[in-house]
Amino acid sequence: MKAFATEDIRNLAVIGHGDAGKTQLVSSMIYVAGGGRWGKVDEGTTVTDYEDDSIERKVSLNNNFAHLEYADKKINFIDTPGYAAFVAHARPALRIADCALVVVDGVHGIEVQTEKTWQYANEFLLPRFMVINKLDKEHSDFGHALETATSSFARSIVPFTLPIGSETNFKGIVDVVHQKAYEFDDKGKAKEIPIPEEGRDIFERTRERLVEIVAESDDALMEKYFENGTLDEDEIYPNLAKAIASSKLCPVYAVSSTNLVGIQILLDHIVEFGPNPATHEAEYGFKDNDMEGDRVTRKYSNEEPFSAYVFRTIADPFAGRISVMKVISGKVAADATILNSTRDTAERLGALYLISGKTLDKVQEANTGDIIAVVKLKDTQTGDTLCDKANPIVYPPVEYPEAAIAFAIEPKSRADEDKISVALHKILEEDPSLHFDRDAQTKEFILSGSGQLHIETVVKKLADRYHVEVALHPPKVPYKETITATAEVQGRHKKQSGGRGQFGDCKCIFEPMERGAGFEWVDKIFGGAIPQNFRPAVEKGIIEAAANGAVAGYPLVDFRVTLIDGSYHTVDSDEHSFRAAGRKAFRAAMEKAKPTLLEPIMDVEVFTPQEVSGDIMGDLNSRRGRVAGMEMRGKQQVIKAKVPLSEMLDYQSKLNSVTQARGSYHMQFSHYDPLPGNLAQKVIDEAVAAGRVRAHEDDE
Repeated sequence: MKAFATEDIRNLAVIGHGDAGKTQLVSSMIYVAGGGRWGKVDEGTTVTDYEDDSIERKVSLNNNFAHLEYADKKINFIDTPGYAAFVAHARPALRIADCALVVVDGVHGIEVQTEKTWQYANEFLLPRFMVINKLDKEHSDFGHALETATSSFARSIVPFTLPIGSETNFKGIVDVVHQKAYEFDDKGKAKEIPIPEEGRDIFERTRERLVEIVAESDDALMEKYFENGTLDEDEIYPNLAKAIASSKLCPVYAVSSTNLVGIQILLDHIVEFGPNPATHEAEYGFKDNDMEGDRVTRKYSNEEPFSAYVFRTIADPFAGRISVMKVISGKVAADATILNSTRDTAERLGALYLISGKTLDKVQEANTGDIIAVVKLKDTQTGDTLCDKANPIVYPPVEYPEAAIAFAIEPKSRADEDKISVALHKILEEDPSLHFDRDAQTKEFILSGSGQLHIETVVKKLADRYHVEVALHPPKVPYKETITATAEVQGRHKKQSGGRGQFGDCKCIFEPMERGAGFEWVDKIFGGAIPQNFRPAVEKGIIEAAANGAVAGYPLVDFRVTLIDGSYHTVDSDEHSFRAAGRKAFRAAMEKAKPTLLEPIMDVEVFTPQEVSGDIMGDLNSRRGRVAGMEMRGKQQVIKAKVPLSEMLDYQSKLNSVTQARGSYHMQFSHYDPLPGNLAQKVIDEAVAAGRVRAHEDDE
C-alpha cells in the first residue's frame, strides 16, 4: 500500500460494550470495501481477533488493528475490547485516534462499558460516530437504542441514516444527509430506491434537526437560517464535517454487520465527514522526560519535525517485539535512526510496516497521522515517544486505571520458576494495565489486573505461549506487630565450653511509639558499661529479632529501645555475643510489653451509580469500613472510606454484583491500625498452623 497523505487518512477507535459487534463490524467493513474474504466472529476468521484465546472466548483481549482503502482514502481501525476486564485498553486507542466509532447493540441500547469508553473519549476530547448495530436481530429497536444514547450522553446525537424495516425485515436505510434511500444485496452493495412514504415524517424531522445543528455551529449560518427557515445544500455538507470534528455533533448510523445492511453508506460517510489527523489541534509534550517546564507543541503536518507515540506493543512469537505507533508530526522513512526521547536512547527503525491483524505489510515511508509498526526496537516500550534527535519532544503517556484485583502467583515447578520472570516481562510489555512485583514482606510474587478474567487470560497465555505452569491464590495480608506497654528488661548471653567464651549483657527499655514511627534506637549509657564498639551489635540483634515478630511472625514496628546499662568481659565479649544479648532482650521484652497485631488500612474511593450508593455504603460498613464522605462527579457518586485491606481482597466481584458492573474503585495504603482481638487470634492460629511462627533459636 502506498503512503497516504494526512488529509486522506481516517483513524478510528472502535469502542463499545462487549458483544455489541465491534469486531464483526470491522470485518464486514473490510469485506464491503473489497478487502477480501468476509471474516466472521462465529467462525474465528475475523482479521482483528486472530489469537487462539480470543477466538475460543469470542472476546477481544487487547487492541488489534486493521486497515482498508476506500474511495482513495485509507481507514485505520483499532478494534478495542468491550469486556470490563479488558476495557482499559481502549484508553491508548482513543489517545491516538482521530475519531471514535461507538458501536451500540440495537437490542440492548447503551450498556455499561459503552458509558465507560464514552467517558474515556471525553477525556481525550475525541469526535464520535455512532453505529446502532444488530438491527436484524429479534427485539432490536433503533428508536429505543437512540433514545438510550440521547438520554445517556450530553451531546447532539442525530441519525445520519434511518432503518427501513426492522428485525428480520431490516433491508435498507434512508440517508438523511443526502436524502436518498438504499437496499443492499448479500455482498453489502447499495442499490438506490425511492424514500418510503412510511416513516417520512421521522425522516423530515431528523433532516430539520440536522440543518438546525449546522446553523447553530456558525453565527452567519444561524442568521440565514432564521431568515429563510433552511440552508442551501452547499452550506450543509462542509459544515457537517466541521460540527463533527468539533464534537458538536455525533452522527448515528443504522447497520447490521451480519447481513451487511448500511455498511457501504457508513463507509461513504466516514470518508466524507470523518475527521482526518490534521483537523486536530497541535499535540503538546515536553522537552525531556521530567515532564516539567514549558510545553512543546507539534502540529499534524509533514513540515514539522518527526515525532511518534508508541501506544501498543505486541510480543509476537515469530517477529519478536512489534511496536505500533502513530506518526504525530513529520514523515519517516524505513531504516531511519531516531531518538527515543522517553529513554534518551537512539533507535534504528529498520523496515516500516502496516499492521492488519497478524499480517505485516512493508511500506517505504509514512506521513503525519498514519499508524505504522516497527519490529525489534532495542529499548522502546508502550508509552514511549520517538522523535527527531535535533528536535526532542516527550508526549505524556496514557494513564491506566489502577489494578482492581491481585493474586499471588506461584510457579508449579523449579523449571517454571526459572522461566516465569522472562515470560511475564513479555506479557507486561503487551499489557501495561497488568502489574507484577514481589511483596518485600510476604515474599510472594503478586500479579494484579483489572479483573479475575484478566488474570486468567495471563495464566493461560503463560501456559500456551511460554509453557509456564502457575497456581493462583489470594495474596497474604502484610500484617505487622507492635507493643502496647513499656518494659525494662535484661538480655544476657553467656557461653563457656572450654577455650575462649562468649559474653554479652545489656539492659534496655522497650516503649511503644505512635503509628508509623518505625523503630528508634537510643543509647543512654554513660561511661564504659558496654564499650562503644559493641553497642551497635545490641541494636542489630534487636532489629533481627523484630523482623520475625513476637506473636505471628510479622515484623514488629513502632517501638523505641533505650539502652541504659550492661556489662562486658575483657576477653570473652565480642560483637556476636552482644547481638545475641540484644535478641534475648527482645524476647524478654515481648513477655511484658503486650505485643499485638496491626493490619493495613486502605483509603478507598468507590465510583457508583447514585441509586445503589446506599447498598455500597452498607457493604463497606460490613467490611469494617469507615465512610468518610460522599460527593458527585458527573453522574456518579463517589464514596470515600477507610477499609482494612483484608476485607477488600474480593471487593471487585461484590461491586460488580451490586452495580451491574457499572461501578469501579481504587485504593491506596493509608496507615496501620490494631487488629481486633478475635480476628488477631485467628491470624495467630493460622500462623502457628502454617509454621510461620519460629521457635526461639538457642543463642548459645
